Amino acid sequence: MNIHGTVELEREFGIARLRLMLGDITEQSCDAIVNAANPSLMGGGGVDGAIHRKGGPVVLRECIKIRSSIYKDGLPVGEAVVTTAGALKAKYIIHTVGPVWRGGGHGEAQLLSKAYVSSLTLATRLGVRSLAFPSISTGAYGYPVEEASKVALGTVSRFLKTTPGTLKDVIFILYKMTDFEAYAKTLAGL
Repeated sequence: MNIHGTVELEREFGIARLRLMLGDITEQSCDAIVNAANPSLMGGGGVDGAIHRKGGPVVLRECIKIRSSIYKDGLPVGEAVVTTAGALKAKYIIHTVGPVWRGGGHGEAQLLSKAYVSSLTLATRLGVRSLAFPSISTGAYGYPVEEASKVALGTVSRFLKTTPGTLKDVIFILYKMTDFEAYAKTLAGL
């Protein structure tokens, strides 16, 4: 527990700190937050809807520009794009699309890993020092949290150990205690 009563756990990887926190990603004061977006980039339910609502209309306007100029057919699974964060405390929102769970035999782990790497790479290019992730694909997309935590934490820890850059603090903000516990168990085994 930290001073505010928030459940928190951390490990060092390279020169960066990887943390797990129970909380609301839209309340994070960091350089960038990652949005578990849908391909349309127009908002939706869960984390995506919450980020769009709290970020305000500027986020949607920037997403519309991205859709009309770069990704006319929608953001592909595993790719990432950036917008400003509007009214959020962060400076940027990195939008990425994770895979829909179809049983695990359709490349879901590789696509989920790609979503994390694309987000981390974009954050590094932007000079981001602190980055917050949700648990990508584990809500409406149905990816089992235990499996997703292995892909997420394995991918992020490898990236932090092997990729030089500005990232010093990477935080997984987990909304439910059961998700936090699954991620904590995985982090303990890394």
